[in-house]
Amino acid sequence: MSDFASQSWRWTLRETLVVAVFGAAFAVLYLAWVQVWLVSQAAFGPVTMDVFMGFWFSASIVAAAVIRKPGVALMAEVLAAGIEILLGSPAGLGLLIAAMVQGLGAELVFAALGWKHYRLPVLIAAGMGASVTSFIYNWFLFDYGALEPWLVGAMFVIRLISGAVLAGVLGHLIVEALYRTGVLRGLRIDIERRGVGFEPQAAQ
Repeated sequence: MSDFASQSWRWTLRETLVVAVFGAAFAVLYLAWVQVWLVSQAAFGPVTMDVFMGFWFSASIVAAAVIRKPGVALMAEVLAAGIEILLGSPAGLGLLIAAMVQGLGAELVFAALGWKHYRLPVLIAAGMGASVTSFIYNWFLFDYGALEPWLVGAMFVIRLISGAVLAGVLGHLIVEALYRTGVLRGLRIDIERRGVGFEPQAAQ
């Protein structure tokens, strides 16, 4: 970790704008993903939600891995949800609550590591953290207690895998692709990597 890591956790104007851009971009992607989910759900049933759920955590993973400061994961998810609502999401204001729960799950993982580690295993753990908090929220929202225990267990495992893959692994790939374009130059991910000689594929 370079000396840059010891500086203030305050966000710069550019960082705030980048998080806003991520929120807007993922809002559009999230809305498109809803359509894919609805078609799949009609064919394969309600468990499909758990298969698809991880992608709806990816804004928090990507933004946090780039900006690397407290609150980024949570804010990116909330912004994405807010913009989704403005774009006409049928979920309405309840989407903001879900976004806060999901973003918090990812944020807690980054917080546990002092917002200092962003390698692939950490991003996977953050995706799974969002899976856990979202599942707890959905338990009460959709009364999972009324379902068969084996089904609830299967849904939970599927959601964990979805969070690990569609948020953690996919988020990592998105960050690496963006990093290679040079658009992240000067942001915390770039400064830390250049400061300690990281290669793009060795994401911290």
